[in-house]
Amino acid sequence: MPVEEPKGKISVPDGLWKKCDSCQNIIYNKELSENLFVCPKCGYYFRLSYQERIKQLLDENSFIEIEPNLESTDPLNFKDTQKYSSRIKNTKKKTKLNEAVTIGTGKINNTEIALCVMNFDFMGGSMGSVVGEKITITIETAIKNKLPLIIVSSSGGARMQEGIFSLMQMAKTSAALARLSEKNIPFISILAHPVTGGVSASFAILGDVIIAEPKALIGFAGPRVIEQTIKQKLPEGFQLSEFLLEHGQIDMIVERKELKNTISKILDMLK
Repeated sequence: MPVEEPKGKISVPDGLWKKCDSCQNIIYNKELSENLFVCPKCGYYFRLSYQERIKQLLDENSFIEIEPNLESTDPLNFKDTQKYSSRIKNTKKKTKLNEAVTIGTGKINNTEIALCVMNFDFMGGSMGSVVGEKITITIETAIKNKLPLIIVSSSGGARMQEGIFSLMQMAKTSAALARLSEKNIPFISILAHPVTGGVSASFAILGDVIIAEPKALIGFAGPRVIEQTIKQKLPEGFQLSEFLLEHGQIDMIVERKELKNTISKILDMLK
């Protein structure tokens, strides 16, 4: 008996599959999500959204967001290929985010903490005045409530469209962390690919314990810029987390699936 051909085109819903940027294999999205967005074929780390990061790190339904409505202004009336005010507006529309960092409090294995998660999708996770303010608010919340602080960094550095205002955030956040340290409140810094520029030169590298994800790019300027400046070939793997661990610039590299329990053990020791 002949098999009837299906009428019309068969529609496949979007978002079922994802191509790995490293091994080029096609991965079923559900499988990728269950593996915490680490490629099951080659171990490549996909970037997490702040929602996915919070879900991975915190106890279920424990996150309480702080200052969700703080938004950037345009203090310099800056314009490059487009006005900064327009760029912010378009980025907010595209990402459904208000800024490049999300802050709040939550619990890790029933230990209450203060948390900042940088959003790389929002202008490369760049640090402007609002990002610096929100991170400082979180540090002050940690001081007031005697909560351990965790910052997950993923950023291209200071936001050029705000000029000196963005660079001032390096001093602002670092000074707030000094006050946190004076109170003997622990700060765990988590570095996720990439962490560069003014973020790597300020709060991201000031943790009492600095944890990086595997193969994360960490440094001030990118390898290409450094090579062009010094006119020399850099060592293989230069500025990746493995290289930094070998040279004593970070404390440990932790796989994503082990991150929550590792932080929990560190907090228990630091108590």
